[in-house]
Amino acid sequence: MSLKKKYQDNQGLTHVVTHGEKGLKKAIFDLLKLEAGKIYRSDTLTNESVFVILSGSCSFQGDGFNYNNLGIRKDVFSGKPTSVYLPNHTAYEITALTDIEIGICSSPSTKQTKPVLITPEDVLEKDLGVMNWTRKAYFIVDGRIDSEFLYVGETLIPPGKWAFPPHRHDHDNMPAEVDMDEIYHFRLNPSTGFGIQVSYTDDKSRDDSYTLRNGDTTILPDGYHPVGASPVDTLYMLWMMAGEKRLFISKADDNYSWVVKYENLLKQK
Repeated sequence: MSLKKKYQDNQGLTHVVTHGEKGLKKAIFDLLKLEAGKIYRSDTLTNESVFVILSGSCSFQGDGFNYNNLGIRKDVFSGKPTSVYLPNHTAYEITALTDIEIGICSSPSTKQTKPVLITPEDVLEKDLGVMNWTRKAYFIVDGRIDSEFLYVGETLIPPGKWAFPPHRHDHDNMPAEVDMDEIYHFRLNPSTGFGIQVSYTDDKSRDDSYTLRNGDTTILPDGYHPVGASPVDTLYMLWMMAGEKRLFISKADDNYSWVVKYENLLKQK
């Protein structure tokens, strides 16, 4: 059972990962691509959604909100994102001011909240890891946003580096672990490059690896899921988690628990 979805370079809305696919309980992922001047109208229906502008500029309107001239980066490697959070049952209209592409991270939701514009200045930047597992993370939707289930961010992995050590978030076992679905969407610089996604469970009933190409998406219903970039390619990940606890907490593979301790010691120096 492959957990990798190949990129479909389509205009309009593309359903990439649907509700309940491959064992996911909450996480849903779509891509929206529009040419300059095009308008897309829809409704979140029974989902809450985070619209992450991957590239280009647009305006975003609906009942009670009007966000103009959103998006300042030419691609995902050009700074922090602009995003919009919309609760369930919210009608909206997106007008493409330039060619645009938007990643839409969603989850079924009943919580009544309000739309939120998340500017690049609102995005929290963190440097994660050390040595050959250093990478930069952008936290877009975390505890500061009144979402019901979603936790969304981006990670940039430099050439030859990894998102490491392998970790999982399969069980509610505070404070060590929380149960969260996860989906990764990838871009590469240059676009002809590649990365590696490893995906395995404790009992090795799943023990797979995938070659990542520009625009691929991986589904992570459970298990450990380290990611690496080739020695000369930069790897971008749009990651979304969805779960009841909404916390950035995971359990490292016991075989690599020493890596966590080593990392903490190095950061104290």
